[in-house]
Amino acid sequence: MKIKLTFKIWLWLIVLSFALLSIFITPNFLQKGVLVSSIETNSPAFEEGLRQGDIIISIDGQKIENVENYLDVMQNKFFSGEKVRTIITTTKSEFVFFSNESLKIVVSEIPRTNVKTGLDLSGGARALVQAENYSLSSEEVNNLIDMISNRFNVYGISDMNVRSVSDLAGKNFVQIEIAGATPKDLENLVSQQGKFEAKIGNDTVFIGGKDIKNVKQAGQDVGIFSCEQFTQGYVCSFRFPVLISQESAERMAEITSKLEVVKNANGQDSLSEPINLYLDEMFYSNLSISADLKGNPATQISIQGSGRGETKLDAYNNAAEEMKNLQTVLMTGSLPFKLQIVKLDTISPTLGQNFTKYLLIAGVIALFSVAIIIFIRYKGLKSSFAPLIICTSEIIITLGVAAFIKWDLDLPSIAGILAAIGTGVDDQIVVLDEAKNKESSISIKERIKRAFIIIIGAYVTSVASLLPLWWAGAGLLKGFVFTTLIGITIGVLITRPAFADIVNLTEKN
Repeated sequence: MKIKLTFKIWLWLIVLSFALLSIFITPNFLQKGVLVSSIETNSPAFEEGLRQGDIIISIDGQKIENVENYLDVMQNKFFSGEKVRTIITTTKSEFVFFSNESLKIVVSEIPRTNVKTGLDLSGGARALVQAENYSLSSEEVNNLIDMISNRFNVYGISDMNVRSVSDLAGKNFVQIEIAGATPKDLENLVSQQGKFEAKIGNDTVFIGGKDIKNVKQAGQDVGIFSCEQFTQGYVCSFRFPVLISQESAERMAEITSKLEVVKNANGQDSLSEPINLYLDEMFYSNLSISADLKGNPATQISIQGSGRGETKLDAYNNAAEEMKNLQTVLMTGSLPFKLQIVKLDTISPTLGQNFTKYLLIAGVIALFSVAIIIFIRYKGLKSSFAPLIICTSEIIITLGVAAFIKWDLDLPSIAGILAAIGTGVDDQIVVLDEAKNKESSISIKERIKRAFIIIIGAYVTSVASLLPLWWAGAGLLKGFVFTTLIGITIGVLITRPAFADIVNLTEKN
């Protein structure tokens, strides 16, 4: 039996082809290695020219084919504290590093499709935050998003999503998603307002962000310089210099000129008062002031702190994390509002690793269940396989649209795809019922037109019911709304007309 392809069928096939190209045509489809997904500014790797988006194919001559290979090679490489030589080869160039600290890069598997998975599938942490005891306007939310994004960028986090959301009551929130992070990481970055003050006695010398001109992040005078064992574990100390404004330096000179020179615990000359550091109005640390700084408007100050842990490695990592956190606060300054975390989630990456498998299994089960039911009802293979093919194409086209516009697919998005499949099957059954209604005196073409009146009515009703969900739950259902709307719209405009033509042609033959 020869079927003449109509315009609607050709349109469906062309759109399906473009969707497949949108999903699978990637520049690195067959490339092996790991993708640099994030790299910290001013890190040794960044200074040598390694950039986000580069693909690492070998380290020290060892081939890197996946993240597991990368971790095996890099594990404990920099823990000795001594400078080590590292050769990283990418698809573009070769980089040689001599460093005693971590390269501060984050890697991930090379994506094999253009479909982007959201936090629900890739793993990480999500926080829904609002200003404490204050209702934010839309403009204030946008300003807050810029400041939070800047803080995360300085911290070296690039795989993130910070956006404004609102609930049905019109209350504004900020939603923060960070792939690969834990709730503790996110809570530490968000819950701190970041108000940093350095005081001598009751007099403020400088304020983080406002009076800080530069924070040094790499060099011989930056890092962790000692780790000592105590009865309850280890303590590792860090330090890094900051450059303060001339005005702050003169203010400190005026204050220190009134202090006395005394002997400290080490027998060295120092001033009678230390510099006390406060973070969010809580005492953080103090620094002794050398006697030669009395009345001296010095613009460079060394900030010191420490990290604790049960093991030396834990203490070292905690000190490195604390140093980076403090550097970030000093560079970005305080947020205009103290933030309150309304909801904090951790998302396992397990589902993301099996995203394709789960989606395929769910889709195949749903589609073949529908095909069996239709076969029992209409007792024909043609009637059974046509809806199966059309529903499969709707899934592909929906994923193609998501890949083309770079929409992140999350769990609600998958639910939306499955919901669109159900809607599509309902519409196809309406078309089949009308087409196979032999008792009607009107032509099959007119019967299919009548079916489309029902389909359009159902589509308008679905759109009207879905739109309010875009704002429900502070925007957490947007993925469901988006994929459902895309699926049913594709159905009404492309696949249902093609299906109707296929039915029309097969019923005539």
